[in-house]
Amino acid sequence: MQLTKRQELILDIVKNNGPITGEHIAERLNLTRATLRPDMAILTMSGILEARPRVGYFCSGKKPGRMLADKLHQILVGEIKSVPVVVRESCTVYDAVVTMFTEDVGTLFAVREGGFLEGVISRKDLLKFTLGGQDIDKLPVNVVMTRMPNVVYVEPEDSIWVAARKLISCEVDALPVVKEVKTESAVAALEVIGRISKTNITKVFVELGAGDI
Repeated sequence: MQLTKRQELILDIVKNNGPITGEHIAERLNLTRATLRPDMAILTMSGILEARPRVGYFCSGKKPGRMLADKLHQILVGEIKSVPVVVRESCTVYDAVVTMFTEDVGTLFAVREGGFLEGVISRKDLLKFTLGGQDIDKLPVNVVMTRMPNVVYVEPEDSIWVAARKLISCEVDALPVVKEVKTESAVAALEVIGRISKTNITKVFVELGAGDI
């Protein structure tokens, strides 16, 4: 993050004199505590400074790169997930193509009754069969999809760093966000509750860069 000139002065004062109270920082800058309050909030919320009651402000010792890494581990998938676009596993490839274009997504999640994950269909999967001369009006989507248990997914409690690492390592555009539930047969199943995509991750980086997170 880019600090203002005044924030850099505050940081120098704390480095050389910390722990130091907000009142003493204001005195050194010949400003009121109210004037400094927004700057102090930014410096503490970003993790550059830490504050303790009756002690004052002191440097956290964290480097900017470490602070960014900590933030990426703190933001959870459940906080930024999008609404999933799903199709029934029995639908045709033609229906899947139409759904993908009307919903403007690159990945569909195939589910069975109850919204339980059965597979994932990518744009490449559909393109391969569409160009292959197959009768896509009759071909079921479960023939072209990646099936469980080979589907990579994330859970709401996972960090966005974990999600980003899976997106890159598996070379996919989106992952289903799931939660484990027990079915009537007492067998655990994965209910699709969201989608995490490269767009979601990019949006977080943009907001981090703008200081909105």
